[in-house]
Amino acid sequence: MNELTDKTVGFIGLGLMGRPMCRNLMKAGLTPVVYNRSPQPRQELAREGAVAADSPAEVAEQADIIVIMVADTPAVEHVLTGPDGVLHSLRSATLLIDMGTTAVPATRRLAALVEEKGALYVDAPVSGGTIGAEAGTLTIMAGGSEQAFALARPVLSLLGERITHVGATGAGQVAKAANQVIVGLNIGAVAEALALAKAAGVDPARVRAALRGGFADSRILEVHGQRMLDNNFAPGGKCTTQRKDMHQALELAAELGLEMPATALSRDLYDRLIDDGDGDLDHAALFRLYTKS
Repeated sequence: MNELTDKTVGFIGLGLMGRPMCRNLMKAGLTPVVYNRSPQPRQELAREGAVAADSPAEVAEQADIIVIMVADTPAVEHVLTGPDGVLHSLRSATLLIDMGTTAVPATRRLAALVEEKGALYVDAPVSGGTIGAEAGTLTIMAGGSEQAFALARPVLSLLGERITHVGATGAGQVAKAANQVIVGLNIGAVAEALALAKAAGVDPARVRAALRGGFADSRILEVHGQRMLDNNFAPGGKCTTQRKDMHQALELAAELGLEMPATALSRDLYDRLIDDGDGDLDHAALFRLYTKS
């Protein structure tokens, strides 16, 4: 906390993940300058002690460190380069930390624009969903220079428990792409396994209990398997977000000449779920593809 005493932290993007993350900064004694495209979340946090800004540019006018947690690559681009974007008033030596899941080529291009202004850039996407965001236990995978990462670490440590500097700019987003491939395929495996048990007339809850502790066990089986059993798909991470992340991973693979057929199939299954109207449900709702009558 001492390293942040004289710093003003900005936070842009107050959605499912951003809002609890910003609250964790406030619990640590910071007074963040906040912006969100829709006014209600920033007004809500202002009532709790944050300072509400009317644009990303206004955040940049005040903040020494800016955390961005928005939905997708176009949203990050708009926050930085839009008519009232951060780049219009970005000061030299400011640190930008993109904690959303952004395409790797765009990350490197945006980082170059930021660095042209004399500022620093870290891509630091997260894993752990809203559970981790609320508890401050996110897994954070960071890309950027050693200098930028060192400056980012005090903020990141207020938001997550496992923080890894993966490599140069874009490396954090590469790690997140790998994470989302594993998450998506694992959700699919758990959904199919529990659906198989149910179709065979065996209690899927007991099957899940039998699998715990063996080679098939995982955080997905623990958390999302329970959601499937409970038919509780209140979003921690939305189907649309999971689909977007897997598509970005496939785009990166295509640029590298790598085939990922299992990931492509999983992405297509999420397309079916979204077409069925379930896009805003938690990504564990993939189970519904197998259990709808």
